[in-house]
Amino acid sequence: MFRAVKPGSGAGSAPGGGQVEDSERTAVFRAVKPPAPAAPAGGEPADSERTAVFRAIKPGTANPGTAQQGNANPGTAQQGTAHPGTARQGNGAAQAGPPRGVGAERASTFVPLRSDDVPARPTPAAPPAPGAPRTASTPAQGQAPGRTGVPAGPRTPVTYESPERTTQQPLPPKPPLDMLADLTNNPPPPPSAARTAIRRFKIYAPILVLLAVILAVVQLVRPLPTPTLKVTANTSYTFKGDAPNLPWPKEGQAYMAAAGLGTVGSFGEQKPVAIGSVAKAMTAYVILKDFPMKKGEEGEMIPVDRTAVEDGKKETEGESTVNNLKEGGKISQKDALSAIMIPSANNVARLLARWDGGQEAFVKKMNDTAKELGMTNTTYTDPSGLDATTVSTAEDQVKLGLKIVEMPELIAITMKPSWTDPSGKKWRNYNDLVPLYGSLGIKTGSTTKAGGNLLFAAEKKVGKTNQLIVGAVLGQHGVPILGTAIAASKDILLATQKMLKAAPVVKKGDVVGYVDDGLGTHVPVVATDDVEAVGWPTLTISTKLADGAGKLPQTARAGSEIGVLTVGEGASQVKVPVALQSDLIAPGIGKKLTRVG
Repeated sequence: MFRAVKPGSGAGSAPGGGQVEDSERTAVFRAVKPPAPAAPAGGEPADSERTAVFRAIKPGTANPGTAQQGNANPGTAQQGTAHPGTARQGNGAAQAGPPRGVGAERASTFVPLRSDDVPARPTPAAPPAPGAPRTASTPAQGQAPGRTGVPAGPRTPVTYESPERTTQQPLPPKPPLDMLADLTNNPPPPPSAARTAIRRFKIYAPILVLLAVILAVVQLVRPLPTPTLKVTANTSYTFKGDAPNLPWPKEGQAYMAAAGLGTVGSFGEQKPVAIGSVAKAMTAYVILKDFPMKKGEEGEMIPVDRTAVEDGKKETEGESTVNNLKEGGKISQKDALSAIMIPSANNVARLLARWDGGQEAFVKKMNDTAKELGMTNTTYTDPSGLDATTVSTAEDQVKLGLKIVEMPELIAITMKPSWTDPSGKKWRNYNDLVPLYGSLGIKTGSTTKAGGNLLFAAEKKVGKTNQLIVGAVLGQHGVPILGTAIAASKDILLATQKMLKAAPVVKKGDVVGYVDDGLGTHVPVVATDDVEAVGWPTLTISTKLADGAGKLPQTARAGSEIGVLTVGEGASQVKVPVALQSDLIAPGIGKKLTRVG
């Protein structure tokens, strides 16, 4: 037990018998223990523990804790008491404090009440029996233990102060889950780089595995890329020799080209000039674009109006017409096209324009089509070409002619030397080149303003290719004007046919490309036949490899035809099938899983 003892009023006496002025309280902390057993005679009492007293001493006062006779305050010893830690009168335990004086300083004194080197407390000895002789070690009645020869007062019974007991309230029971957590949760080990890495691996590894599984499933089930054909053969071929020199006319302008090959040559300044009835070539082209028909078919039936009948009578004014049309009757699309392309009937050309949306709207279609074909120097003002304001160039008319030769239903009409109308009347073709020299006709045109003009086409068998050529001669004013234009066209046509020749570009079995499955597999493809290109010296032609009619398969056996090799362009291009050199196998699981994109 530790307790603070406040000095009483008689705790100390000033020197000279006066009362000690107590202005400071003394704090005494002491441990009360059972009284020690009697020490041997003549020795000090065996007290194993001492009391530590911390006290502040005010200058000029007696030391607190000094023993005074009659002082009953705790912490002091009275005569005849046996409390340990107290001083008896005359034993030197109490000392007078320093004398009080003016200006004296206070002093704090630390008095240790127990030394650390005190031996363990001995076991108390039993008191002697009554009447037993006293020994030197046995204190007499009323004598303090350890003090021989010193009378002692009546013995004070020793009391043992037991430590204060603390009543601890039991904790409420924990919930079952908390108890289970206490039993099962082990404290985590101290953190380290290795444990952190292992913990992260345990957290993220299942997530990564799940993502990998999902990715694998997606890779396996998503559609495969569509195979494509890639060309490895030369994409162009140039014919050897000197550049051609064609027999051009003496006046006007001319232009010559080969279908799918390009321009052979040109003559004169390509400036817009009146073209006369050559304009009907655009009229026929627009009608067939709006109302397509196949070769051998009659096409739409067109009603004949009063205007067409009245315009047919203008032949007396120098116009080319078909004068046997009847109002209320009908004429087939094929016969109407024959009427404008062979006898060059102006009245039928205007009838077609009215039937196809009206003349003004139809002329707009003609000009729009010219722009689509790149005929930048052409202007149409009427469907027949009678107006001198309908102008074009030889180059622009060749561009149109190259599109017309791709219309077999129209070429089947223009290549005829004559046409018989529904009434049985026969009309001659003014193009005298038909049916000679492989001529395919197209359209003549002549007026006093325009002179003689001809848009012509022809074909020639060169090797395995039926090569088409197209030319135009404009502005010929020789006599006769149309005959002059036809003669000039003949010279150009024959010279062009003569210079055409074939050259081997690809041989049968040559690898011309490969099938790319989109996942890194390339299967070579080969030409199934010899490929001969048609051209003339200095001409360069292109080579292309294209898919067949449908999409390329994922799997196919060797020898399967899966594409076409094309040499040249347009109607005279050469096409040869290509086949697989080896089996085409669908991609495996490994490629499906590792594909990107």
